[in-house]
Amino acid sequence: MSMSAVEPGARLSDRFLLEERVHQAGGASLWKATDEVLARPVAVHTFSRDFERIDEVVTAARAAGRLTDSRLTQVFDADDDGDTAYVVTEWVTGESLIDLLASGPLEPERAAGLVAEAAEALAHAHEAGLAHLLLTPDRLVWTGGGTVKVLGLGVDAALTGTTSDDPAAEDARGLGRLLYAALTGTWPGEEECGLPPAQRTEGGRLCAPRQVRSGIPGWLDSLVIRAVLQEPYKGQPALTTPAEIAAALAHVPRPMPVPAATPPAVPLPGESGDGAVTRIGAPPGARTAPPPGGLTPAAGTASGGASLSRAVVIGIVAIVMVAVGLGAWTMGRNLAQPETPQAQQPTPTATRSAEPESLEVVKPVRARGFDPLGDGKEHPEIAADAIDGKSSTDWHTDSYTSADFGRLKKGVGLLLDMGKPVRIADVVVELGGPKGSSIELKVGDSDKLDALKTVAEKKNTSGTVTLTPSKEVSGRYVLIWFTRLPPFEGGFRGTIYDVTVHTPGSA
Repeated sequence: MSMSAVEPGARLSDRFLLEERVHQAGGASLWKATDEVLARPVAVHTFSRDFERIDEVVTAARAAGRLTDSRLTQVFDADDDGDTAYVVTEWVTGESLIDLLASGPLEPERAAGLVAEAAEALAHAHEAGLAHLLLTPDRLVWTGGGTVKVLGLGVDAALTGTTSDDPAAEDARGLGRLLYAALTGTWPGEEECGLPPAQRTEGGRLCAPRQVRSGIPGWLDSLVIRAVLQEPYKGQPALTTPAEIAAALAHVPRPMPVPAATPPAVPLPGESGDGAVTRIGAPPGARTAPPPGGLTPAAGTASGGASLSRAVVIGIVAIVMVAVGLGAWTMGRNLAQPETPQAQQPTPTATRSAEPESLEVVKPVRARGFDPLGDGKEHPEIAADAIDGKSSTDWHTDSYTSADFGRLKKGVGLLLDMGKPVRIADVVVELGGPKGSSIELKVGDSDKLDALKTVAEKKNTSGTVTLTPSKEVSGRYVLIWFTRLPPFEGGFRGTIYDVTVHTPGSA
């Protein structure tokens, strides 16, 4: 069989039946096909005689086929010895990141979970000497089976002739871009990918995700910049390999399906909900038009009575799926989410008025790192960065070998001197890092640890936390005291981006 004469209905290796040409460009064609031996759909690349990179594509496909990570596109066969060179991979159905972003940016924990899966898969690939080099939003897919899939490892780069002097850094940058896109709905790369371009400053510098969208945890914002720009950020090193990104995201919960209000119509393999085919295994960005009229094969075939009965059953199943899915997904959302003051208000008691009170911000005179159980110092040179009103700066503890300070002490903290005794309504603390911080709010008129009384606490928390005393309290000194630290870069470290102290207003 001639390479230039491959047509629908052709069989390769007496096994793979080519059914529909999904995409064709530059002498390479992608087909939807059937593996007649195993009775399963597959994707098949074939090549014309004048395609210059057949050897590179087949070699890359064979190398990818030796990997066993299920989050990478499986390669079933690759051959260039016969009349027609071809590569056979799995046919993946699902929603690409572009599809997922159609209704807006993802919640931070879901975005982090998706990219964490991709980072781990690519870390395994790099251990075997393979890189992707072309990570774009259509290469990251949430499959119909509720798993993450990274498409085109090795093959995409070989098809396009893409190379890199530093493949690990290129893929780390690509993962950062995917996370940036998931968080903001925009694309920070130069190539067009179906998403709006990311916002930039007047000087042309990429805006951080938190400058584009509120509610993104500071540690996740920092991670994205360190990966995309490949440079240190907020005192933390650049992330230059998929393994480093995987380690930084190792703690995040893995994504679960987002339940739909009603069951969607089941598309053909490779189709999105609107009937457009997401070309799994095709060059990045390739999509076909929906079928004429936008109809699915089953549209309009059921009788009225059967349709009504089926609708009742589907409605019941949908209600159950929504209830179970929402409950499971909510339990999995244990990444940091900004807490609202309303969520932190205590139940009215005899010592606190149930009526809402006006609050005023009172500015500390100074701040210092507080380590009375150690050497007395805990980064005092950056303590003021936690009270400057900027989320772009921070104070942080030393790094320790365990969450309990390497068993060297019971805690460390940030001590605020208010200049004079003030009434404390609440203290809002913007924490960095993933969940794992346990903090106490201590207040008193002396800067000695024993003289400071614990008036509120939060355990295993992160993000923006409001510490509200259960009864009225006043004092000159306010201490945010870490009793456990969250994971950080292979160790444990507490980080505070900003602290706001509220006192009851006069109204």
